[in-house]
Amino acid sequence: MKWSSVAIWSGVGAVILVVLLLVAKESVTGGTDKPYSIGMTFRGEASDSRAFTWRYGQGEAAGLLQVAASRESLKDGESVMSFPASHEIRTGEQGKPEGVYRAEATGLTPNTRYWYRLGDGAADVWSELASFVTGPEGGADAEVSFLHVADSQGETEADFRLWSRTLNKAMEKYPQASFIVHTGDLTENPDDPAAWRYFFDTARSVLSRVPLMPVTGNHDEVDNDALEYRSRFFLPENGIAAKDKGPSYSFDYGPVHIVVLNTESDLNKQRDWLKKDLAASDKPWRIAAIHRGAYGGNMYGKLEDWVKVFDEYQVDLVLQGHNHEYSRSYPLRGGKITGNGDDPVRERAGTVYVTPNTAGPKFNEKKEDLFYHKVHFQNNKQMFGGITVSGNVLTYRAYDVEGRLLDQFVLEH
Repeated sequence: MKWSSVAIWSGVGAVILVVLLLVAKESVTGGTDKPYSIGMTFRGEASDSRAFTWRYGQGEAAGLLQVAASRESLKDGESVMSFPASHEIRTGEQGKPEGVYRAEATGLTPNTRYWYRLGDGAADVWSELASFVTGPEGGADAEVSFLHVADSQGETEADFRLWSRTLNKAMEKYPQASFIVHTGDLTENPDDPAAWRYFFDTARSVLSRVPLMPVTGNHDEVDNDALEYRSRFFLPENGIAAKDKGPSYSFDYGPVHIVVLNTESDLNKQRDWLKKDLAASDKPWRIAAIHRGAYGGNMYGKLEDWVKVFDEYQVDLVLQGHNHEYSRSYPLRGGKITGNGDDPVRERAGTVYVTPNTAGPKFNEKKEDLFYHKVHFQNNKQMFGGITVSGNVLTYRAYDVEGRLLDQFVLEH
């Protein structure tokens, strides 16, 4: 049988097209026939629980989280703890329904590695096996490391490859990091399900094993609506409880108390809650996480009342986002500089405010230097902060995506 060159090349072209489509499908999610867009957070105590969200199918199947002390036990179904998931249906890509699942593993042992998988159980459809390590029990003397990133704020898969690269370099520098604080603007448009899929799945090698604790940004809550953003994370419910807006909440990890606030709405309600939250904490280190900077590239004047609370309760460090440039303040108290910014800040003499530039594709021009800026620059490179708390010393180091150390400071109690 003779084949024409046109027919041959048409056939080759068809094969190439099919291969390209399969590669495109697998490039981010590994295929949507498994759970995807998996997010891990703290919801209860970091020492004995983990919470998860994921997407799968059109919401017709029940969800299940399985946890075991070893990879082999999980695969063999021996000594497995199972936790049912709640699920709902939301609008996904191309307007199609998408199943949204939430589950929390509880009753775990502190300082222990667990393996887990997510799925429906009945049809034997599971996510890839992954693991996490629970936090210390009590942990007043525990050494803790974690990461600070902001403004991944992308739209395309290429945008979020930059985010993924930033996280990978951060984990290379801090392989012991116990969690990530993301200070807002996770995607450009919160109603873009493809962007959310890129956010989670380009970085799944990190986000599958390290909890990410998000802060609401102005691209996460738009016109007082943060429902899509909230659906992506299973978070503590100990803060302001408006279900349609970005949450405020707090959590502890070892000797550190972190309070997360939403700069986009309900500022006065959060101020009152912030006072109660900080007053109730007995942790030696107090850190706040916000999006718009009280003292960032510029000042967000609406946060004046929050700053007064930070001063009153001697918050050590405020992690910020929004400005897409790097800035670090002198230690501040009552709107005045209390140290030279070179020596360690001792005995809670002032609060330091840090904005870590962006972890994504968008950079702003460097704003005017202001009285509180100790370090302020725009290098047009993705950046991250690594924080280590060891006894009475907290060290913050800021790196660019290539691993160069660009700034560091120390707080001492």
